[in-house]
Amino acid sequence: MAHLYISAAHKSSGKTTLSIGLCRAWRTRGLRVQPFKKGPDFIDPLWLGRASGRACFNLDFHTMERDEISAAFAAELHGADLGLIEGNVGLYDSTDLAGANSNAALAKHLQAPVILVIDCQGMARGIAPLLLGYRAFDPDLHIGGVVLNKVASTRHADNLIRAVEHFTDIPVLGVLPRDPAMTIAERHLGLMPANEADQAEAWIDRIASLVAEHIDLDRLLGLAEVAPRPTMGAPVPAVPAATAVRIGIARDAAFGFYYPDDLRALARGGAELVEFSPVTDPEPPAVDGLFFGGGFPEYRMAELEANRSMREGVADFIARGGPVYAECGGLMYLCNALRWGDERRVMVGALNAEVEMRPRPQGRGYVSLRETAAFPWPEPMTTKDPRRRTVQAHEFHHSAVVAPHPDWTYAYQVLRGVGVDGRHDGIVQGHLLASYAHLRDVGGLNWTERFLTQVRRCLGA
Repeated sequence: MAHLYISAAHKSSGKTTLSIGLCRAWRTRGLRVQPFKKGPDFIDPLWLGRASGRACFNLDFHTMERDEISAAFAAELHGADLGLIEGNVGLYDSTDLAGANSNAALAKHLQAPVILVIDCQGMARGIAPLLLGYRAFDPDLHIGGVVLNKVASTRHADNLIRAVEHFTDIPVLGVLPRDPAMTIAERHLGLMPANEADQAEAWIDRIASLVAEHIDLDRLLGLAEVAPRPTMGAPVPAVPAATAVRIGIARDAAFGFYYPDDLRALARGGAELVEFSPVTDPEPPAVDGLFFGGGFPEYRMAELEANRSMREGVADFIARGGPVYAECGGLMYLCNALRWGDERRVMVGALNAEVEMRPRPQGRGYVSLRETAAFPWPEPMTTKDPRRRTVQAHEFHHSAVVAPHPDWTYAYQVLRGVGVDGRHDGIVQGHLLASYAHLRDVGGLNWTERFLTQVRRCLGA
């Protein structure tokens, strides 16, 4: 259960690219690499999962208790040769002044050696005081080495290495050149998702080749192997047998933002997961409930509009009282229309409003929500945790609902975040719940159990 933590001095330093390359390079060597991502991100985990061939799992202080993080980390590492945790933002960045939710805090909690990625553009001897400062800021943190990224030339590399070796004892584990081949296309919410990129495999292989050429993989692996072994938590309790149900999961180039442990929780709760494509399939599958996750429907809006039989099938399912849960991109798809610039495309029409893409983020970050009396799903049976009324989640959208209907009923009061109108989120319409918030089945939330209970109640089971 070797493991290490990839972090950086600041965001956009190249840690995701390095992590993708390491996952594929070690996988090519025959190692079973289990990736993790700090925070609520969906896009980086898609790339890391594709590179490693194993689903990437999120570790997030906002939604998970520390003992839950430890247990999930140890459980997912079981059966792997190596765990790789990719951080978010900078190593010490945190909304908490004491850094309680920082990458450094998570690395220490997991006892993972940190590999610091430094963007070296325009930098020379100044790298030494930077590294010394990062080392001195938290002496209890194990910074195992540094990777110099975006290095302009051999001469530049030599100057950087000489400064690091003379003034610090932090080993240089590799030097990555400034190379366009290391760049993955980006869009307004970060990297293009791996489920959309036609050239994903070619990009991953190219990055892995450069990483294998320029990074000391054996030395990195040695650092990972001396990390303390994670302690396994209590086994996941068995879920009482329940009526089996079929849940349609919208999954294609437009919709792909799902937490793998949430899908696993749905299956463990008695759901058969039936994937379908709102872009290409002629109609929704024969199921008992539908789940539309997030994604980028705006990039497929013409195709979604053209698939009229699918839109009409979804609208009919909702009109007949079929239980549906939609998050973010799913909410956008269920509205009357989607607008982006001068383009307007008709969507499902189950929610009587239009959605408009905006140039700046409309909601981005952690949210805290309070359930209202209109929340449609039954109380969870497996927990009496009073926190269930307060929901910790996140939102991540450039779209906004234009003129929300004044008669809409909402499942949430927004305590922190934006939601649909700055005060509410979670539109409730019949057995439909559509929200900008992305839920995760951790921290006592138990949303998958509650949704499945709702589906069975609609069936009369």
